[in-house]
This record gives sequence, C-alpha cells and structure tokens, in this order.
Amino acid sequence: MEKTIVKFGEVDGKVVDLITLSNKNGMKVSVTNYGCIVTSIEVPGRDGKAADVVLGYESLEKYLAGHPFFGAIAGRFANRIQDGKFSLDDYTYQLETNEPPTVQHLHGGSKGFDKYVWGYDLEETEGAILVHFHRISVDGESGYPGTLDVTHTIGLDEENQLHYNFRAHTDKPTVINLVNHSYYNLAGHDSGSVAGHELTLGADFYTPVAENMIPTGEILKLADTGLDFRTAAKIGDNMEKVEGGAFDFNFILNGAKKEGEYTFAADLYDPESGRFMTVLTTQPAIQFYNGFKLSNKPWFGRSGYKYEAFGGLCLETQGFPDSPNKAHFPSPRLNPGEIYEHKTIHRFGTR
Repeated sequence: MEKTIVKFGEVDGKVVDLITLSNKNGMKVSVTNYGCIVTSIEVPGRDGKAADVVLGYESLEKYLAGHPFFGAIAGRFANRIQDGKFSLDDYTYQLETNEPPTVQHLHGGSKGFDKYVWGYDLEETEGAILVHFHRISVDGESGYPGTLDVTHTIGLDEENQLHYNFRAHTDKPTVINLVNHSYYNLAGHDSGSVAGHELTLGADFYTPVAENMIPTGEILKLADTGLDFRTAAKIGDNMEKVEGGAFDFNFILNGAKKEGEYTFAADLYDPESGRFMTVLTTQPAIQFYNGFKLSNKPWFGRSGYKYEAFGGLCLETQGFPDSPNKAHFPSPRLNPGEIYEHKTIHRFGTR
C-alpha cells in the first residue's frame, strides 16, 4: 500500500488536501477532506488497462462551483425528509426545503456535510490504509438538534476493497443518515451511458414514492415490475419498462446473502471492460439512482468531458428516506449514549 498527499486548495483559509491511496493491484483512490469527496477511483479492466470509474473533477474550484454530490458525503440526513419537518419528543423541527423541483429537504440542506472542510488522520495497517475524516456538527447546524461528533472513514485494502465507514454520537436526540454519493461508470467516467451495465440487487421489496419523491409508506414487491433486479438484468432493458427510463428508488435489502456482519446489497458489472463492483453493507437499504437528471445542467468533468443523463449511477447504502416521519420504517433516531455505526464495502475486480 502506498499513499500521497498534496494540497488541493483552500476553503475559508482552511487547507484542503488530496489524499491518494494505491495498492499492489494497480487500484488507486483519491479523496479530499472537503466534503469527504472521492474524486477518483482507478481500476484495471480485463485488458489490464486502468480507467477512472467515478464521475468527478480534477480541481477543487470545480467542486466549489457546484455539483450534484459527485463522490461526496451526504448528511446529516441523506435522501429526503417530507416538507423538511420531523418531530422528536413532541417538538417539531423545520429544516430547509432545498430541492427546488420537489420542495423537500434533501441531503442535509444547501450546506450539508458535503460543504465543510474535515479534519483527518491516517491509519496504516499491513494490508490497508484508512483515512479517518472527522468533524463536530454543532447543535442547530442546518436546523438539526444535537451536537454530533462524526467520523467518516474511507479506506483501500490490498483486496481491491474500498471501505466507507460511519460512526457518530450526539449530546441530545437527533436523526442521522449518512451515505457516500459517488456516481459509478465501470466502463470509465468518460464512456457514456451505463445502460449496458448489468445490475443485481439483494432486495425483494422497495418503497414507492409520490410525485414529490417522498415514500408513500407502502412496501411493494419488485416481482413483475421494471425495478426487478433480483437476478442480473441489463439496466437498459429495465429502463424501457419504467417511465422516462428513470430510477431513483430505495430498495430494501433482504439479508439473504451474508459475509460476516455484512449483507449483500448489489453487484454491478460492465461486460465490455469486465469490471465488476460488489457492494456489501450493514445498512438496511440501498438507493439506486441511474443519473437520469445529469443533463439538467451542463456538468463538465475531468478533461472537460460532459456528463449526460445516465452517464453514471449511484448505489447509496442507507437508512430509509423520510424515515423520521414513517414509524414503520427503521428508526433514524440517535440518542445520547448510543453510537451510530454503519459500514459498507465496494469490492472491485474483473470477470
């Protein structure tokens, strides 16, 4: 394992670094302590040639100019909360409604965890390097209650496994849902649509949403729908079965396949390059978003490549969206004395 650290820039007088981790197999991961953003993941293909398999930028300035959460942490509460409202112990909190099309609260607000400079420490072991990002989210930040002490660990090991771990504790009751929001294209970030990728999800049910993208509260079967990825399916084939070819749904993990404490969540495969990515997690669900909104604005990534709709997809392991307002969903509540802790592995290789 090797590492390099270079200055990426500054934000409000705070130094932003770019940390690159590499292993013996030719896999490289670059992360920055601004928003815990994963800027690059280079993975060899079947032919031995490496490609960058996440959408992103080569400079801090581009990230500061705005982006659709390319590679960033989303929090304090990822995904959506209806009308930006939730109640704890008979007190109702009003958050920002920062998603214009739906008028809902999204990913922690307009200044969520993705827009802060984090402190960090490095941990080196025999077979891995871990970057422990940390910050204190003060009581009332973005409208959320409780001072939250958060650590987000991103690490690479010699087995081509990328680790996303989250740990937090609070001094008063709050809600929390943290995810990494990378956009993947296993053919390469500049290779066009992911419609040719094959996807398998470890889920039998999903939570349907209303027009405002808030879950209705129902839990429905995937069988006989265009959302059925219980066995490997070409994404483009299933896109033909849903309106506008648009996927942005929460899939409930069935826990049928386990590796120790981890549950199988997803397997993504690009037949052309031979690259695959298997996702394992301790979370109860995964959000599959196929990037259908990427054409809403002109996003020019590394080397000036323009990212179009379906140019990258997200597989976000998470708690259920709007769970603060749905009593039958897994609770996102965190109380003093409790530890919020979840782990996810993205395992890369070729077949």
